[in-house]
Amino acid sequence: MYNIPIILEDYLNYMETIKGASPNTVKEYFYDLRTFFRYLKVRHKLVDPSVEFNEIDISDLSLDHIKNVTIQDLHGYISYADKKRDNGNFARSRKVASIRSFFDYLYSKVNLIDKNPAESLEFPKRENRHPVYLTLEQAELLLNTVLDNKNEFYRKRDYAIIMLFLNCGLRLSELSNIDMDKIKNDDTISIIGKGNKERTIYLNEGCIDALKDYLKVRPKDVLDEKALFISKRRKRMSNRAIQHMIDRYLEKAGLDSSIYSTHKLRHTAATLMYKYGNVDIRALQAILGHESVSTTQIYTHIDSERLRDAIKSNPLSNRTNKKS
Repeated sequence: MYNIPIILEDYLNYMETIKGASPNTVKEYFYDLRTFFRYLKVRHKLVDPSVEFNEIDISDLSLDHIKNVTIQDLHGYISYADKKRDNGNFARSRKVASIRSFFDYLYSKVNLIDKNPAESLEFPKRENRHPVYLTLEQAELLLNTVLDNKNEFYRKRDYAIIMLFLNCGLRLSELSNIDMDKIKNDDTISIIGKGNKERTIYLNEGCIDALKDYLKVRPKDVLDEKALFISKRRKRMSNRAIQHMIDRYLEKAGLDSSIYSTHKLRHTAATLMYKYGNVDIRALQAILGHESVSTTQIYTHIDSERLRDAIKSNPLSNRTNKKS
């Protein structure tokens, strides 16, 4: 895999094969823990100061080194990530999650350490970030921009892709990995989400029509017969190809592609459902495939007018201070 300690290799294998973490998630854990191991070698003066940080070899770190890790080491690493690597709140939280998961594995899964130094490691205080999303008018503008494409195949394919993003709130990897046989009864799609968890997406009329139009022009002679969305090279469209396609339409629509992205289209779908569809937060959680409802709750802070209307709807709202 990499030139890394076997203890780290075993952990990454465990996360992917036993816990079912996606390859991307495993890669993020690896990057976070590799940085942590390099930090440990610097902190404990196990490396020549002249060696560049990103060139530090971690393959010689042993279990004994790991057993000696303290909570102070962990706090120092998170401080280092903040001050030296300019990691924001989200990146630091991910590093904490990686460390906690790694030491929990060593302590409670394979019993290689006698105490867990990360047990009391806290997550950084979360920033109350509101999601970035397209307004309804901007979403309509983006779709109309796609319809201006003179090439029938690209127009119908790209329109179907963006309709799925804007209506169903799919992640980029979820959309690119859709197979033909995952479309059931023309109105549902089986999606493989984070952690290889499967969920069912119910299609509305607009998505059904867009998919039917695309399937009429989808090439029959393709290199990947299973793939739903096909590139000009007749292969499955990659994540990067889809992102580039979205960027082009955003720019044509006069929308800033440095602000909006495929993930922001996912935010848009969730926002529109919550704002206009009176969707219950638990239903929205299921649609988006969030493991925790706390992740979904960012969408409940977007519409102060809706909250104002909710208060006004109370049957006591019109009561005066006089007896009736």
